[in-house]
Amino acid sequence: MTTVPTGSRARTRQAILDAAVEVLARNPSASLGDVAVAADVGRTTLHRYFPERSDLIMALHAFANERLALANARARLAEGPGATALQRLCREYFDLGDVLSLLFHEQVSLDDQGSVCDEDFEAMVRRGHTDGSIDPELPALWIQSLLWSQLYAGWSYLAEHGVSRHEVLRLVTRCIGGAVRP
Repeated sequence: MTTVPTGSRARTRQAILDAAVEVLARNPSASLGDVAVAADVGRTTLHRYFPERSDLIMALHAFANERLALANARARLAEGPGATALQRLCREYFDLGDVLSLLFHEQVSLDDQGSVCDEDFEAMVRRGHTDGSIDPELPALWIQSLLWSQLYAGWSYLAEHGVSRHEVLRLVTRCIGGAVRP
């Protein structure tokens, strides 16, 4: 049985994970030493929590999937017109920032490998087909791919051109909204 750290151990572990997300999102080949420096802990401390790089990557995998699940919950996919729920999901995912970069650089993966839409996403798209807010010729898997590609484009644009996050999010949601409209 794995015990979940509490108190200062939990804070240290979280600081290491937060630093790893930031460091590895910007440099996928960064060393554990780089992560330790960013987390403001010694390498020995980092190795107590994550003895090998693979242990840290497994923890980042769980962390990323947890953040995605929370974003799905905040997006309230079962509420309102399908396209409106899709826009909310887009905003929630966009706010994940560096977690998305880890996914885009394939340092971590989705639990479902990103190839299959979950039931909530499919139900949202079907509702959008029915309520007329999403083109019925667009299958859920296509819309999921569209969402991920636009998020990738948005974060790449942000990194390369230094425009505001707000502006990039506006562009991403506008593109997705226009692409799914009947």
